[in-house]
Amino acid sequence: MGQLLRYRNGRAISSRRYDHLWNRVGEILPWVAAQGITTHWLRHTTVTWVERTFSYAVACAYAGHRGKGPGATATYVKSYLAEVAAALSVLTGEPHPILSAQLPSPTAMTAPAR
Repeated sequence: MGQLLRYRNGRAISSRRYDHLWNRVGEILPWVAAQGITTHWLRHTTVTWVERTFSYAVACAYAGHRGKGPGATATYVKSYLAEVAAALSVLTGEPHPILSAQLPSPTAMTAPAR
């Protein structure tokens, strides 16, 4: 997935630029500075919401952490692309093109044989 914000020349905005933007926003909106809001804070808050609203597995996939989880739990949890698309759709209030396809059937969602 590509980076959302870019310079006029098409180059991706750096993390340093994002930090500068949040500092400027904090000068205009003191509550932003008081809460310590940053790009990472927004990511953390969003992934926490996805986990609490959908599931741990969906949150891992949403954050791009699939297969990088702590310990054995990550081995056993699974999410599907349609579930991650549903989380994004609910979060943004916008339809997602993947959701026009059917979710996997319950039999397709069973655990793999050992």
